[in-house]
Parts: sequence; C-alpha cells; structure tokens
Amino acid sequence: MLDDMIDYLQHIRERPVWQPIPDAERAVFRGGLPARGSDLPEVHRQFMDHILPYAIGNAHPGFFGWVHGGGTPVGMLAEMLAAGLNANLGGRDHIPVEVERQVVRWMAELFQFPPTASGLFVTGTSMANMLALLVARYRALGGAVRSHGVTGQPQLVAYTSAGAHGCIAQAMDLAGLGSAHLRKIPMNAAFQMDTAALEAAITADREAGLLPFFVAATVGTVDVGAVDDLPVVAAIAERNGVWFHVDGAYGALAMLSPQLRPQLDGIELADSIACDFHKWGQVPYDAGFVLVRDGDLHLETFATPASYLRRDTRGMAANSPWPCDFGPDLSRGFRALKTWFTFQVFGAERIGQAIYQTCLLARYLAERVSAEPELELLAPVALNIVCFRYRRGHDGDALNAALVADLQESGVAAPSLTTVRGQLAIRVAVVNHRSRQQDIDALLATLLKLRRQHDL
Repeated sequence: MLDDMIDYLQHIRERPVWQPIPDAERAVFRGGLPARGSDLPEVHRQFMDHILPYAIGNAHPGFFGWVHGGGTPVGMLAEMLAAGLNANLGGRDHIPVEVERQVVRWMAELFQFPPTASGLFVTGTSMANMLALLVARYRALGGAVRSHGVTGQPQLVAYTSAGAHGCIAQAMDLAGLGSAHLRKIPMNAAFQMDTAALEAAITADREAGLLPFFVAATVGTVDVGAVDDLPVVAAIAERNGVWFHVDGAYGALAMLSPQLRPQLDGIELADSIACDFHKWGQVPYDAGFVLVRDGDLHLETFATPASYLRRDTRGMAANSPWPCDFGPDLSRGFRALKTWFTFQVFGAERIGQAIYQTCLLARYLAERVSAEPELELLAPVALNIVCFRYRRGHDGDALNAALVADLQESGVAAPSLTTVRGQLAIRVAVVNHRSRQQDIDALLATLLKLRRQHDL
C-alpha cells in the first residue's frame, strides 16, 4: 500500500488532474453496512480501482482551482506514524504534546510574538478564526460571558474586508453575536480593506451605542490573494481598543519567504493569527493553526476544570495546562507531527523558497495573459492568485464558465471560477510545490484550444 501511494505521487503528472465520476463508480459506494469483513488486499484493491482515480487532484501540479496544498511523501509517512501512535493530544503528560508546543514556539518566533504566546492545532482556519473571535469576545465581555452568555450585554460588532472569507461571518453566527453585526468594509483599488472606511464604521457604531471588539485583516484574500494594509489596520485597532486578528489562511506562511515577507509587515502587531499548514506549508490535510499573543487570556477563554481531567504535579496527570484548555476539543489527533516532520526535513528556508516559486509562476501567468489580446487581467497579482477572463460581449460569463468546466474535464489543468467586480473570472491559484512553468503553459494552451472549439 505504501509503495502504491509513493508510485502515485511519483507519477502524478502522468495522470489527469481530475476526471468526471461515472455513475457506475458512484454506485460502488451505495452498498449497505458490511456484516462481515473482507481481506485487506481486497479492500486495498477497491481503493486503488474506485477511490484513488477520482480524487479532487490537489496533489497534481496542474491543480489550480483552490488554495489546496499538494502534500509530500514526508507528510504522508508522518501521518502514518501518528496513526500508529494513536495519541490523543487533548492532554496528559506525553511527548506528542511537547511536539505541538514546539511548533507553537516556532510560530511565535516566525511571527515575532512573545514566548508567552499560545497556539493550537485545529482542523483549519475556519475553526482558528472562530477561536480567535471567541478570545476577543471574552476580552470584551469578561468571564461572565462563559456562564451567562451575551444576554443583556452591549451588542458586539466586528469588522473585516468585503473580500474576506465567509468563515468570519460564520464565526459571528456561531459565537451568538449574529452575522448581521459583522461590518464588511469596502475594498480599495488594490482589493485591500479600505482603512478610512474601517475607522469611519467603528466610529459610527460606537456613537450608535454598539461595542466594536474585533477586526480581521486578511493576508491572501479568497478571490484575488490581496494583503490588507496591516500596519494601518493595527493602528486603527489599537486606537479604538479593538482586537486585531489576521486571517492568514494561506498567506501568513509567506513570512517564510524573505522576498515576500515585506508584504506582511505589521503581522507581528496582531493579537491573533490563523493559518493552515495544509496550504502553502504542503502538510497533508488537515492542519489548521491559531496563534494568540496573550496566552493567559487564551487559557481563560477555554479552560474547563472537570473531575475526570484531574491535574497533578506527577504521573500522567502532570504537565498542564493541556491543549484541551485552549480550545473546545478534548479528543485531538496528532496533527502536529506531520507539520513537525515537514519543517524538520525541509527546513523553513526551503519551504519559503517553494512558496516564493508559486508566486513567480503566478506572475508568469499574468504576463502571458496580458500578452494575449483575447484575455484580460481582472486584478493585480499580489501573491499567487491570478484572475482573468476571455473578452467577449453579453455572453462572456457563459463562455468563461464553460471553458473552466471544459478545462477541468480535460484533465490537463483545473482552475476555478470567481466573481471580480461583477465579472465572472477564471481563477488560478498556484499553490502546489510540484507546479512548474510547463504546467502554466499547458493550462493556457489547452484553454486557447478549447476557446477555438467553442467558435466552431
């Protein structure tokens, strides 16, 4: 089985990025609960025949649809080791907890946070953003919010860019604060949050008797990969006593690249940062992460004493506070190991270089697009996302949508669609460390070929 997966990754370029799933293949997974087991080789054969060929394809160098990392054999092997240990990272005194703590310290070093900062592995940045928002809510309302909720409290209001990920609004919903109380601040010409509009919104809400408490800047927006003006947002947050959070789902790890790091100036001023190692870090899914400047406040937000979680100074009950004291999960997998392995084997410099290489490829694609009379670039390329479209009249959106579907079904490359200033755009996110210039060339050559076929 291990050989098969290594062969799969080694020869991934020879496979289609993605292929449509035939009805007969879907039917394989509509059987009932097996009453009796099957031999392991037989089940593995089913995996090879019916599962592996129909994956989404983000390990492929031609996958450009979404910001999904490509993974590595190192991460795959580390995941196997973690599964063999079957460690619960909720707590108690064992070395896997120390591994997670070491990664926390590495991230505090990377983002210039104090040694007292806290951090936690979670499923992804959607969860990380929500945990950060809950810490900010605790700071704004005090400990009573944990026992009595937000009833009778002043209405909390949060702020983020109109280009931010929808999980910020979802976090407001799940925190009981209401998504209607998230102010989506307009963007400027560079697709950054308009900082003058941000400060005006905070002032207006305070004058209306509301309580501004949280602003989420974005490093790598969903649609175009823009980076908000972090120093200015940080200054506005400080002046107004508002928690400054950075949603750096994929973009925060640009700090590993000396060439890209200046674009993230100000991230060290954040109260909290969310990121995913399974994106630009190329760690296998899932490996989200939250870092909080005030470790004590983070602990106060989530710690819940319980008799069956007795703490002590010796034995297995030692070594608290435990990871479960910094988030809602008591049962937690050993996500830290595959991240730890990735940094130990490749090193921060090599990972940073791979990140920068994807940005160079994005710039190359932007240059190719600008040189094609039929194509137009729809947004500046800040990091690794390129949004463009075919120029066409009233049916341009239909053409671009059809071309993306055709390209995905061709198996050559897989971009996605988004909307940029009211226009449907072909969105190419270059994330995979395996991607090369030849993959960009193949995407454009196939797109041009498919375009000509639409004219026949």
